[in-house]
Amino acid sequence: MKKLILALTGVSMALSGTIAHAETRAEKGQQQLAKMLEGRTAGKPVTCISTPIDSRLQIINQTAVVYDTGKTIYVARPDRPEDLDDRDIFVFKRFGSQLCRQDVIRTVDRSSGFPTGFVFLSDFVPYTKTDSK
Repeated sequence: MKKLILALTGVSMALSGTIAHAETRAEKGQQQLAKMLEGRTAGKPVTCISTPIDSRLQIINQTAVVYDTGKTIYVARPDRPEDLDDRDIFVFKRFGSQLCRQDVIRTVDRSSGFPTGFVFLSDFVPYTKTDSK
């Protein structure tokens, strides 16, 4: 009986550590996004954005997909933010020259190459720098 109680306690501690770790990653993602958006004002959401293929598209772990054009940053949050995991590779299936909320984003395990799921985004909210005159 003692062994069973010790085993259950160990499992409980391991699970609580995993949950705390996941919360910490999500909190870090939220903090990173908040820092990026400092001094910016949210605009009207749009369903698609023009995105030439370059490095300005960023995945913020367990938080959002961000596209930075300089003056404006577009933020799309997934329906399940926990699916944005920096351990995965993101494969975008676009249906044209724009990135749209209905585009398919597949996730693939970085080490094995096996598919791990899909990410579905919301509209892109533009955040524009406010002039400080």
